[in-house]
Formats: sequence, C-alpha cells, structure tokens
Amino acid sequence: MRKIAALVLAAGSSRRLGTPKQLLDWGGRPMLNVVVDRVKAWPVDSVWVVLGAHADEILDACQFEDVNVVINEDYEEGLASSLRVGIDALIRSGNVDGVFIALGDQPFIELEVVEAIIDRFEESTSKALVPKYRYTVGNPVLVEKSLWPRLMSLEGDLGAQKLLKAHPEWVEEVWVEKLPPRDVDTPADVEELAPRSTH
Repeated sequence: MRKIAALVLAAGSSRRLGTPKQLLDWGGRPMLNVVVDRVKAWPVDSVWVVLGAHADEILDACQFEDVNVVINEDYEEGLASSLRVGIDALIRSGNVDGVFIALGDQPFIELEVVEAIIDRFEESTSKALVPKYRYTVGNPVLVEKSLWPRLMSLEGDLGAQKLLKAHPEWVEEVWVEKLPPRDVDTPADVEELAPRSTH
C-alpha cells in the first residue's frame, strides 16, 4: 500500500466573508475543526493542516489532536504559498507517496469519494487523480509525489486544479455520482449551509 497524507489548506483571510471562516459556528464547533475531524476519518496515513490568517485564534479554538499543523507566514500571497508550505513539510516528514489536497472551507466531502480515489491510486499510473462529479471536477485531488515540485512552483492564488487542467495527460478522473462539494465563502453560503448549533 502506498502511503497517503491529507493536506487541509486553511490559511486564507476570509475576505469575502468578513470574519474568519475557519471559526464559523458549525453545529456548535468551529467549522475548520469539523472539516479536519472528517478528514481524520479518511483512510490516510497522516493529516496536515496549513494555517495562516488568524492562526493564533484558530489554535486556541480548535482541537487538532493527531494532526500536524503548519503555519504559512506568507498566506497573503494566496493559495500557492500554502501548497508550498504544506508540501515542504510533507517532504521533510518523508515516506509519503501521495497527498490529498483538501480545502478548509469544504465541510461536505464524502468518505465514499475519498475511498474511490484511493482504490484507483493503488492501480493507476497517472500522477494525479481528480473526482469527476456529475458535471465538473472538484476536490479532493490526490497528487503523486513526483508532481510535488511542480505544485511548489505555483504562485499567487493558483491551486493544484489549475496546474492539472493545463496537463490533462497527468490526470485520471474518478467518476462519482454526486454533486460537487460546496465551498463556504460568503454570508449567503453560511446562511444556506451551516448546521444549527445544538448548544
């Protein structure tokens, strides 16, 4: 079995929302804590989370037991800087063959999707596996170690999806009969998607 890590990118400053989305009340807990706990249930060998904006507040509010936390001091540069910091930490840890890239504002990624991608990863010769939902590709993306230097060369707010769209020869799409997971970016998203607190 190849070793797989999960990297949750959660360093953004939540400009569109106007308040740290990582700390949104998500059924009585910070949203990022809910996302990370769900990722911990994935069949991966380790879980990493990249923080940046509001890192101290998030660390005070969340419980990241058995999770590796990395701080991206350059988070204002955009998503690419978080990828660099996270992957650099994975390389230093050694002994990982692939990484799932997940976003801290997507609390609805289903375990079934992750398992389908991992099943293909064991047999596929592709460098990246991407879930193909009913009408679009989405997250989480699983990227083989050989592509990590290319991910680390991205700049600005570019993420892995942009690089993979430019190189379809690297990618295998894994079809899933589900709608893509929603991002939580705006007050309207929160109003529509957030579970109500039970406290």
